[in-house]
Amino acid sequence: MKRGEGACLVCGKPVVYYEKAKMMECMMCHRQFESRAGCEDGHYVCDECHASKGIEIIMEECKSSSLKNPVELMQKLMEEPYIYMHGPEHHVMVGAALLTAYYNCKGFDGGTARADFEAALEEMKARGGGYPGGSCGLWGCCGAAVSAGMFVSIVTKATPLTGKSWRLSNQMTAEALGAIAKLGGPRCCKRNSFTAAAEAARFAKEHLEVEMELPKEICCGFSEENRECLRKKCPYHV
Repeated sequence: MKRGEGACLVCGKPVVYYEKAKMMECMMCHRQFESRAGCEDGHYVCDECHASKGIEIIMEECKSSSLKNPVELMQKLMEEPYIYMHGPEHHVMVGAALLTAYYNCKGFDGGTARADFEAALEEMKARGGGYPGGSCGLWGCCGAAVSAGMFVSIVTKATPLTGKSWRLSNQMTAEALGAIAKLGGPRCCKRNSFTAAAEAARFAKEHLEVEMELPKEICCGFSEENRECLRKKCPYHV
């Protein structure tokens, strides 16, 4: 199913970015927001309206999944119609898939572990859901990398006042962001999500003593939905 090719959810035309933010009305909830993006016809959809249904699907799937492979779980989620080609729902999806694989690898010895897992997913929803779309270019910090850092922060219970867990959380974001940046732009939420999750799985094995599963090769089937796809320059292109 086509998911809009990263374009306007209202009319399907390409999204453009402005040098300066301006007040815009969301076409779905009709609230006013400052935004640097809209489609060629001026339509604007806020992050909450864009991501809400996708995040609901992510939460439902992760809570019931037994997968130990975060990339496989994300590939399954990406086929859902409300997980668009690009969008802030990926900022929740990466961390949620990692949390799911992490807890499935550790196992559930009792109700406490299951409760901890579901609480961790809710925390991921709250944190990742607050990270703005377009930050990869506008802030210089891709939300997929930040989501991987949030995953480590949640499982290590990091806060601004902790020591080792603070370091690990920031280190995770830095390593994921470095790997994403190395591949170059323009943006691709699928490419960045795969890269962040793979980096996080390796990081978890080294620093958290949890070995998640990863595919021998990551293959992306979304190139036809991405106007800016790097094609053969992308390591996941098939």
